Formats: sequence, C-alpha cells, structure tokens
Amino acid sequence: MADLTYEPDLTGLLIVDPYNDFLSEGGKLYELSRETLEKLNVVEHMRQILAAARAHGIQVFIAPHHRWREGDVHSHWKTMAPVQAAAAKNHTFADGTWGGSFHPDFEPRPGEVVAQEHWMSSGFANTDLDLQLKKHGVRKVVVIGMRANTCIESTVRFAAELGYEVTLIKDAIGSFGHAEMIASLQFNMPAYASAILSTDELLGKLAA
Repeated sequence: MADLTYEPDLTGLLIVDPYNDFLSEGGKLYELSRETLEKLNVVEHMRQILAAARAHGIQVFIAPHHRWREGDVHSHWKTMAPVQAAAAKNHTFADGTWGGSFHPDFEPRPGEVVAQEHWMSSGFANTDLDLQLKKHGVRKVVVIGMRANTCIESTVRFAAELGYEVTLIKDAIGSFGHAEMIASLQFNMPAYASAILSTDELLGKLAA
C-alpha cells in the first residue's frame, strides 16, 4: 500500500449509513451485523476515527441510505434490485423512527455535511456527495460505516472512478458475516482503495 498522507484541507471523512438499524442493538439489521461489529469493535473504532477527524480539522461527510417512507416511490417502480426490494419490504431505516435515525455517536455537528440519501448502494449515485466533496476541496476520502460488500464497496468504487484517493478502514466497517468481509477486503476493494488500514494505523498517521 502507498504511504498516503491526510492533509486536513484535502481530506474528508465519509461515514456511510450510520443508522441505528445497523449499529445499535435492537436495530432491524443489527443481529445480521452483530458478528462482525463485535469481533472488530466497529462502533468504537468509528467513534475513535470521527473524534480524530474532528480534532485534526478534517471535514466530516455522512452518506445516508434512503429511508423508507409511507407511500414510498419504491412502490411505483417498474424494476427494483433485490437489495432495494428487501429494504422496501422490511421498512429498513424507516423515516421518523429510531431505526432510521443516526446512531447517537454519529449525529452530525454544525458544519458537517449530510449528503442526499442514496437509493441503493453507492453514496455517489444520484446524490450530491461528489459536489459536496468538491465544494469543500476534498480530494482524499477516508471511508467507514456499513455495509462492507454493498454500500461501502459501491461507494469506494465510485469514489475511485471519480478520481478520489480512497482509504478504507478495515475494522471500522461491518457486514452480515465474515465471508462478506473477506470477499470485499481481500478480493474486491484492493483494486479501488489506495490504502486499506486499521483504525490504529490511521490514528497513527493523523497523529504524525
């Protein structure tokens, strides 16, 4: 991996889908995620990275998944990918509910950017995320959040396609089991992320 640098004026922290339904016990998707979240201590690592980014003046961005809403546009679509159909059926991240709210440790502060909700997996597709990053002068993104082989992987790929230098934090992402993590971290994302680091490795680079 390249020895990357993380200048505050060029770097953004990108938190993908930090919803209670994913990250909090009792959330609709928590039990599916529990194995990886607990083994990797994902939520604590996300907290540490967010605190370090704020301390070093790195701009924070949240890329939220579409929240289910009553009478949602999904019900009128002629085609829908399986992952979208499952979210619609289960009312995942329902708007106005606890599950569809951000985990309390990842609520944005004033000046932090919440991008438009992404419809399927990529935080960039049909949202203003690319515009927001560019307006803040960001050329490098550090990516954390959920879920490794869907929204994280799609967002990392899209970021690379758009010319961003991507760092993925391997113990600050979770998924529905270790097989999904292995597929993403060992086989897929090394082609798109310029660095795949642990939380400790990133914190060390920021401190230096």
